[in-house]
Amino acid sequence: MISNGKKVKIHYTLKVNKEVVDSSLEKDPLEYEQGSGQIIKGLEVALEGLKPGDKKEVFIGPDDAYGPFHQEAIIQVPKSQVNINPLEIGMILTSQTPEGQNVRGIVKELDDENVTVDFNHPLAGKELHFEVEVIEVA
Repeated sequence: MISNGKKVKIHYTLKVNKEVVDSSLEKDPLEYEQGSGQIIKGLEVALEGLKPGDKKEVFIGPDDAYGPFHQEAIIQVPKSQVNINPLEIGMILTSQTPEGQNVRGIVKELDDENVTVDFNHPLAGKELHFEVEVIEVA
């Protein structure tokens, strides 16, 4: 049975607005340790107590997933400060916060002088729909 400290393997399909955005079905199962924070909080809570062979559908709101969408996390940066050429919309850029934490952003817009980068997690502000099957609990 899934409980804190157990090593767990699951297969999952993740949908947002009824569209599949990720799945482990064509790959190896996802492995994690229950209670360690390796997967989002809402999914970890929903899987507590399940056993191998159990299947569950889980709906998780932003607060228990990747958090709310923050408009202030979209910033414009002068192109002169970005040492990547050529820049393209959809590219992922890595930057550091003043505290030294690495953050990733997606290039959303480009013009002659500026790059608009969104540092929100791509799933921030979204309700997540998981279909999960527990494969192994050890």
